[in-house]
Order: sequence, then C-alpha cells, then structure tokens
Amino acid sequence: MSTPVGQATVTICPTRSDHSAPTPETLAYSLTLPSTLTSPAIARAATRTVLAAHGLAVLVDPATQLVGELAATACQFSTTAEIYLSLRFREGTLRVIVYDSHPSHTHPRLAAACDARRRAALRLLACVARACEGDWGFGEAREPGGGTRMWATVPYAGGATYGAAAPLG
Repeated sequence: MSTPVGQATVTICPTRSDHSAPTPETLAYSLTLPSTLTSPAIARAATRTVLAAHGLAVLVDPATQLVGELAATACQFSTTAEIYLSLRFREGTLRVIVYDSHPSHTHPRLAAACDARRRAALRLLACVARACEGDWGFGEAREPGGGTRMWATVPYAGGATYGAAAPLG
C-alpha cells in the first residue's frame, strides 16, 4: 500500500490480518535436523507439538512412531551431516517425508542389497502404516541434491483408531 506524503510516496509494509488458530488443513512444517542420534527424539517431540497445535492429537501415537523410524533410518543412511523432515496434512491424511543424502547405487546387486537393508530398518514403520490403513515407501529423491526420499501416510480415520485395545479372547 502506498500513501502520498508531500512530494514523496511512502510504502507501508503489508500486515497479516488473519491470525486464526492452526487447523489440520494448515499443518505444513519442514525441519532440517543433524544426522545424529538425538534427531529422532527431537523429530518426535516436534511432531507431538505440531499435531496437538493443529487439533490432530489423536494422530500423535502413530505419527511419532513413524517419524522416529524414518528419522532414525535417515540418520543411519545419510552420508552428510543433515536430514530433512516434512509434515503435511492434506485431504484427511498426514504425510511424513524424510530425505537423507544416501545416493542410489548404480550397480544392481549393490542397489538391491542397500534397498533390502533399508526395508529391514523400516519393518516396524511398515507395520504401523498398515495398522493405520496408510502407506509407505522409499526411492530416489527428485530434488537437485539427490539422495533418498522415504515417506509414510496416516489417514485420519485409521490413525485415530491406532493402538485401540483389541478385545481379549
């Protein structure tokens, strides 16, 4: 917005007038974390805080499990000092994406062995994603820096029932 003052025009910086509370639809966070042993715990704590702030506390248990598994695996595989975490809630589904710097192998047997090792590291994540009626996977990152992209999804309905006590007997 510009306002004339004498001979000069003064430009006023715009201000945001919408300061409403966070909603599930506005959940969009990204973190760059060091690839160290403490990062999975930091990622889980941030996830708990973000989900609670956006009214998605019912997803805390499955989401923190998924985030912890993805972050731990990324730290294990990363060849650089950092990993990248993204949390988004879109169309009723929480999407967790973690990037590490581990490049794709060009030799087929080495690539297969590395994929098997990563799949084994994500075994618990696969169980949690299935229990929530979600999905998961990993593959080559499409970003310019390369590396590996790992992801998991948790639909709201499936995540809200995660961990519910099963009837005995």
